[in-house]
Amino acid sequence: MSPEADEELPHLVTIVGRGVPSNYEISVGCDIELVDAAPLEEATVVTDHAAEGAIETGVMRFRFSGELANVHVVDWNGVPAAESPSTPDVHIDYGATTRNNGS
Repeated sequence: MSPEADEELPHLVTIVGRGVPSNYEISVGCDIELVDAAPLEEATVVTDHAAEGAIETGVMRFRFSGELANVHVVDWNGVPAAESPSTPDVHIDYGATTRNNGS
């Protein structure tokens, strides 16, 4: 991702799967975009202000602008985050920049 994209979408939300099929929905005040993954391969739907999809293992990252409006995660039974230890972890970093690791 280019430095210009960092400026346009300065915030980062990361979803980390816990080995259990789970669903997530993210909505933001402005724009959102999937980072380093193909939406069709990752079963992710991204619109101008929202993203939703499924995760079991691995990490999904989204860059966004504006404020985070909502994050909703549920496990395979539809049990929400606070009530299920199987829902994905969600990390939000405001003002995060992409790090160049030399690759």
